[in-house]
Amino acid sequence: MKQLQTVFHPIYSQLTLPKNHRFPIQKYQSLHDRCLKEFPTKINVNLVEKKVTKSELLLIHDERYINDFLTGQISEKEMKRIGFPWSQQFVARTCHAVAGTIKTAKLASEFGVAVNFTGGYHHAHLDFGSGFCVFNDLALAAKVAINEQLAHRVLIFDCDVHQGDGTAICVANEPDIFSVSVHCEKNFPSRKQTSDLDLGLDKYLTDSDYLAAIEDTLEACVHGFKPDLIIYDAGVDIHENDDLGHLNISTQGIYKRDLLLFQTAKKLNIPIMAVIGGGYQRDIEALTEVHFQLIKAACHTFL
Repeated sequence: MKQLQTVFHPIYSQLTLPKNHRFPIQKYQSLHDRCLKEFPTKINVNLVEKKVTKSELLLIHDERYINDFLTGQISEKEMKRIGFPWSQQFVARTCHAVAGTIKTAKLASEFGVAVNFTGGYHHAHLDFGSGFCVFNDLALAAKVAINEQLAHRVLIFDCDVHQGDGTAICVANEPDIFSVSVHCEKNFPSRKQTSDLDLGLDKYLTDSDYLAAIEDTLEACVHGFKPDLIIYDAGVDIHENDDLGHLNISTQGIYKRDLLLFQTAKKLNIPIMAVIGGGYQRDIEALTEVHFQLIKAACHTFL
């Protein structure tokens, strides 16, 4: 029986955060559990067996920054910019999550599609982290895929509501990696960077205009750049009920977006991997339902 390849580790949600912290850390375990309950025979969960290595991190990131974060020498100011308190558990969680995205790229190249139950750390720059992001898993997965000759041209298609500013910087000098960010223009980060293609959307955009923009942008990228791997950041902070989004996209609109990405990749025979990206509703069950659209779309398309 054909199954959707997914990637997970329990540590994705195993992080104790300060009371009333904004980040919904439990959503990863919740999504994993929901998928296995809904599709018990259609989902194959690949466990992350090892952390990302320093040599892999050095493909993108500054050595001083890597060492400072891994050893706890990183300053409080730098951690404040990231948005989490430093801890050994946070280091372990980060390194497993990034390794998970790299593993997902490898699975996608083998099976045609794969999904990581976390990922999308697109605010991580070369030598500092920001916006809940430490290391840029999207850039790292693309670089590893190219270095290991799993792909020659990688499209990073970022649909998180926030611009992928870190990704833009991390792959600026990588001609075989094409970075695209479709985001809400008047939202974090206030200081935007220059991706290979940026589409800044107006606040309060609704489904029809949003989906038309995604379709036009994706078509231009796949036919213009001709990638042989797509890395898709399926952020759901575009949702109408998201606390940090400023767009008004419905749950059905998110499903249609995810379906468009997967169906386009399948039609053109381009391997595609996805990370779940941002989503900040405080109601974990409601947030899980929105993230679940990605899995539904993948199963509908490929199984």
